[in-house]
Amino acid sequence: MNLFDLGGKRGLVTGGARGLGRGMAQGLKEAGAQVAIIARGEHVFAVAEEDGFLGVQADLAQRDQLRRGFSEALDGLGGLDILVNSHGITRRHKAEQFPVEDWDLVLETNLTSFFLLCQLAGQVMLAQGQGKIINVASLLSFQGGITVPAYAASKGGVAQLSKALANEWAGKGINVNAIAPGYMATDLNVALMADPARSRQIIERIPAGRWGTPDDLKGVAIFLASRASDYLHGSVIAVDGAWLAR
Repeated sequence: MNLFDLGGKRGLVTGGARGLGRGMAQGLKEAGAQVAIIARGEHVFAVAEEDGFLGVQADLAQRDQLRRGFSEALDGLGGLDILVNSHGITRRHKAEQFPVEDWDLVLETNLTSFFLLCQLAGQVMLAQGQGKIINVASLLSFQGGITVPAYAASKGGVAQLSKALANEWAGKGINVNAIAPGYMATDLNVALMADPARSRQIIERIPAGRWGTPDDLKGVAIFLASRASDYLHGSVIAVDGAWLAR
């Protein structure tokens, strides 16, 4: 029996049209799952066609669009067994100058929407007695970062939210866990990668000696979505090239 087989499972991946979300969506599909992706831009449909996903366009920072997007994905899949929350944004300002509007947007996008999606998915999964929820946290769930107080706060919240939901749902057939990616070569880190001095400092700090890629999250996503992780609850798994171990 293949503990990692996702045949017959239905998964929803937010932020699945690019970067880490797309990589994890591809991984779930490669393991046999039927996959829907949600993204804010119209490019979600081209990506969905290219990768064999169901595409849904919705701005998850808008609560009415979030509920509509989730409902469309649920209807299109015909049910839900796996939720991967991997969308997110950041804003950079010195803490003493950080605009409250940017704070509100980052917290709404990166934390409140995660809770609302977990809540909606949880209602479905509780009714059927099983499900897997995977939230994308960050190294900044553990560390504070610089000039990104809203992002750090949101990702700290994602880690704690995952633990809180696990406490309530672990005994009801639902696994809630989180992945904390390290420094990944994605659009979110374009500014860091474009800074030769900062990029060099980061690579020198990573024992694995390189930035991560979306493919590096496929295995852990499949693991957390499969029967192989049935007794894993409330964990935050760092996939960081040993950054935190340094």
